[in-house]
Amino acid sequence: MKPARLKFTMALAESLGLLDGVELLAPAAADRSDLLRIHTADYVEAVEHARQPVGAPQAPPFGLGSPDNPVFPGMHQAASVIVGGTLAAAQAIAEGRSRRAVSIAGGMHHAMAASASGFCVYNDVAVAISWLLDHGFDRIAYLDVDVHHGDGVQRAFYGDPRVLTISVHQHPATLWPSTGWPEETGAGAAEGTAINLPVLPGTRDAQWLRGFHAVVPGAVAAFRPQIVVSQCGVDTHREDPLADLALTVDGQRAAFRAMRDLADQYAEGRWLAVGGGGYGLVRVVPRAWTHLLATALDRTIAPDTAIPQAWIDQVRAAAPQVDPPRTMGDGGDIAYRPWDGPGGTGETGDPQLDRAERAIDTAVLATRRATFGLLGLDPEDPRD
Repeated sequence: MKPARLKFTMALAESLGLLDGVELLAPAAADRSDLLRIHTADYVEAVEHARQPVGAPQAPPFGLGSPDNPVFPGMHQAASVIVGGTLAAAQAIAEGRSRRAVSIAGGMHHAMAASASGFCVYNDVAVAISWLLDHGFDRIAYLDVDVHHGDGVQRAFYGDPRVLTISVHQHPATLWPSTGWPEETGAGAAEGTAINLPVLPGTRDAQWLRGFHAVVPGAVAAFRPQIVVSQCGVDTHREDPLADLALTVDGQRAAFRAMRDLADQYAEGRWLAVGGGGYGLVRVVPRAWTHLLATALDRTIAPDTAIPQAWIDQVRAAAPQVDPPRTMGDGGDIAYRPWDGPGGTGETGDPQLDRAERAIDTAVLATRRATFGLLGLDPEDPRD
């Protein structure tokens, strides 16, 4: 989570001329009242006064001082500015100043009401969604493609039928936070508005995209959102050190474009995108999020575009031990066979590909059977 990954992303985008003529907003720290939309007063006060404990217990109060959430100087201020950035993006869209906005520092989707979790102190996404609910929106679709389940946002709105949360993530039996099972579907009047598609370790671009398109567009169409909020963590990459999926930057770019297109089709183009996880600080995150910025700006950067030498020199000076990438893509194959219902897609003749497709199809069916009926859709009809 080093800030260098944000610095390298913005430097890469600038070196490619991507940000020429683009309005950049410098966010202020979120007000305490906005933090209290999601977090408890006791927790906010604990963050404000946190000190790194000596000999910290295994479960420190509020999760502060744990190995995943160490206390650092200025923690409250830094976390509040992240929230402020995502709020500024939400406000720009709500006020009609922009149809799309990106807050790459955001996406802290694990933070809970009264605890830090998974490197996340304040849940900027949940705060922004809460703010949008109070400012003219009553149908918000939250799409999370981070490799880890979007547990904090799901929990915040698990009983709220105004918010559809969809998370595509590595299977909870194989990765922290061990939540995000298909059977987690929402509570009370919100049953059916929490959708989880867990995919197995080793899932590649084609299978991931097959699963995404078999679940996400149908659910979004049924929900009819007024705005789409996307958490765009890029720790799904095959080089990421903390997880086990095998996507390329090309596949991640395809995911961003798919979410943008859903916002265009169903939410009059209103799209708020935030960052999230991603621990390939030089080789992955800057390229992937530069594609995210390009996607929001309708400025295509081809995956085979050469990376400017000035950027390569900059990251070599900062991280001499890392071999910088040379192009904006990995040469990933993003062609996928659309899901065609239970048993609808025949064998390819490639045993390895057939096994991979059966694995993703099993996950797709479990997710659709758990939630699609609650949305008025047919779980086994690929047209839904």
